[in-house]
Amino acid sequence: MNSVDNVASVLRLFTPDRSVLSVTEVSQLLALPKSSSSRLLKAMAESGLLAITEHGAGYSVGNLIFETSRRHRAHSTLSVAADEALARIVKATGHTGYIAMLDRTEVLGLRMRPGSKPLRVVTSPGDRLPAFCSSTGRAMLARFDDAAVRALYAVPFQPPSPNAPQTVDDLLAALATVREKGWSQATDESLPGVEAIAVCVEDRESGERVAICLSYSAAMISANEKSRIVTLMMRAGCEVGMKFDDECWAAPRFAAFAAPSWNEAA
Repeated sequence: MNSVDNVASVLRLFTPDRSVLSVTEVSQLLALPKSSSSRLLKAMAESGLLAITEHGAGYSVGNLIFETSRRHRAHSTLSVAADEALARIVKATGHTGYIAMLDRTEVLGLRMRPGSKPLRVVTSPGDRLPAFCSSTGRAMLARFDDAAVRALYAVPFQPPSPNAPQTVDDLLAALATVREKGWSQATDESLPGVEAIAVCVEDRESGERVAICLSYSAAMISANEKSRIVTLMMRAGCEVGMKFDDECWAAPRFAAFAAPSWNEAA
């Protein structure tokens, strides 16, 4: 194999169950001399394709891969469809909206739609937030079963505020609510004074998932406006989800959100 083939072969070794690779593992799995594996992994780390793990125990996927993936996803068909739906919600409400993806235990911003309200909540594309204490993160984590969530959070997390889940059990209880309602809410958690509503949509064919989110000042939202936002978000979830054969949005309990038009909603 040439050097490009070797690099591609190493990257293919990473799986959800194998997030760290050692020189010995690469040598054995690819049938390469240990010295060659060591040089290859070091070169990939120097270029940003890999990252050396804490204490130098092995190598994980590097930031360059994540950033390239973010740029690709930002222009994927699912992301574009989600962004088009978000644009209509931002226009109808004046609040700022986001499209985000899940990167293990973090939310990575892909797109941002600024609102027209005097008070804007702004998180730029490329910014990251802890998934467990954000509406976008919980909307996407709710697609995992409880065992998978526990595996992601094997190490206890540090809640940024008393309003955020304090333990994994708290997080699982919040995710159960998201699965039932179809939407996620975070109030004064990772961002003080901010409330956000989010839904998750998935491309069944590719397995890609993104969250559609709207954020606003928690102190300045009325009950009626919040109810309207939830309805708009649920309609967006149904619209985009059904286009991409997302089984979640095909559930009978969400059927009512698929019928009205956007003009009626706005």
